[in-house]
Amino acid sequence: MNARKLMLIMGILGLAGTGIAHADDIGPDQAIKLMQEGKIQSFEKLNEAALAKHPGATVEETELEKERGSYVYEVELRDTQGVEWKVELDAVSGKILRDDKDN
Repeated sequence: MNARKLMLIMGILGLAGTGIAHADDIGPDQAIKLMQEGKIQSFEKLNEAALAKHPGATVEETELEKERGSYVYEVELRDTQGVEWKVELDAVSGKILRDDKDN
């Protein structure tokens, strides 16, 4: 495949110039096992850390992924004004990695 065709396909897929990031979704069984083995923090603690950034918000959705060798816990929140937030945490340390309005 020539470079021009590749750039066209990447543009269509929204990947051009983004530095493709690869993340593997962790299924529920594997996530629970990682938590029980102490390899990641409990989901309750991670949710509490995300909610501390947005008091009164509710958890809409959560997901655990492995990105570049690290476990990342993603929490989607809806605050009291109806604004959606995406909070990403290091699932091992609980440190907030990202806290953005979800568009």
